[in-house]
Amino acid sequence: LQQFRRRLLSDSLIRDGLVVFAKRACETCVLIENEMRRAAAECRDFRVVSQDDPQFPAGVTGVIDDRELGWSWRNNIESMPTLIRYQGGREVERVVGWDRAGWQRLTGIADLGVHLPVLRPG
Repeated sequence: LQQFRRRLLSDSLIRDGLVVFAKRACETCVLIENEMRRAAAECRDFRVVSQDDPQFPAGVTGVIDDRELGWSWRNNIESMPTLIRYQGGREVERVVGWDRAGWQRLTGIADLGVHLPVLRPG
C-alpha cells in the first residue's frame, strides 16, 4: 500500500497548488484565457494542462502538453475547463467550467473574471 501511495504522489502533476485542464477548442477556455494567464502569474504553484495546444493559453510558460490525454485520464477530466486544487499530492477541490466564485475561491484572486459571466459550463 505504501508503494502504491508513493507512486500516486510521484504521478501527481503537483503536490500543492492548482492545475487547470483546458484546450483551445473549448469556447469557455478561450473566454477565460486572460484569467488563466493572470492566475498563472499571481498564484504560486499554478499549472496548465492543455489537451490540444501546448501554446494555449498564450503567454503562460510551462504548459503541459496532454494531446495524448494521459494526464486528463488520470485526473478524471470530463469537461473543460476544470480547475483542481491539490494538497499533499491529493485532489481536495475541483471546479468544472467557469464558475467565477469557485475560481476566485481556489485562486485567492478576489476580482478574477469580474467582467465575465458568473457561470459558463465547459
